[in-house]
Amino acid sequence: MRVDFPVPSSALAIVAHPDDAEFQCGATLAKWSASGTVVSHLICTDGSKGTWDVNSDQARLVATRQTEQRAAAAELGATGSVIFLGWPDGELDSGLRQRSQVAYWIRKLRPAVVLGHDPWKRWRLHPDHRNAGWLACDGVVAARDPFFFPEHDIAHHRPNALLLFESDEPDLAIDVAGFAEHKTAALLAHESQFETTHDIVDASNDNQRERFSGWVDFTLAEGGETAGFEHAELFKVIDDL
Repeated sequence: MRVDFPVPSSALAIVAHPDDAEFQCGATLAKWSASGTVVSHLICTDGSKGTWDVNSDQARLVATRQTEQRAAAAELGATGSVIFLGWPDGELDSGLRQRSQVAYWIRKLRPAVVLGHDPWKRWRLHPDHRNAGWLACDGVVAARDPFFFPEHDIAHHRPNALLLFESDEPDLAIDVAGFAEHKTAALLAHESQFETTHDIVDASNDNQRERFSGWVDFTLAEGGETAGFEHAELFKVIDDL
């Protein structure tokens, strides 16, 4: 397990939904932000189906989730851009139109490191996570080579590394001791997701919030055990780009 990944000058997290980056790499992004990394978020879908309330106003939910994502990025200390591609939640495809959009933003933002869902994860259920993972991988390839999507009229860009989270075979552990609270605060900024993903039924219930914070600590500690750290987040590294 590699543990010596250098802090990058800039990073772009490419994810399916608002809150995915915070769940999967929030502590890493907070650590890097504290060290001066310019951290940006690229959210592929509009998050419009992220509720169990059949009477929910989906347009209002989309706006709410964008506000929450910006607040979460701020909790991580991120100083880069927060971009929403706006594809319908649950209907994300990994076609050429979407690949072009992702490649455009990689070229525009010029991140040293790209982070994304591992599309090779076995038995992954959610199609948006699969396709967002392919878009991160395929977008890096398209962004690096000058004859892909020349209509962008932006210089091509080759990141130094691609870090894939949720991997079945991670080979990098990033020590994130001291950043669990930042990750938790960023996740708690996604209040619209309390019931569906945070197991918080009553937002005013301190015990439920503390239980969620404990779960964050537990998952980071699990990652840390792999490399002898108190807390860690795990990734599959592809650095031959």
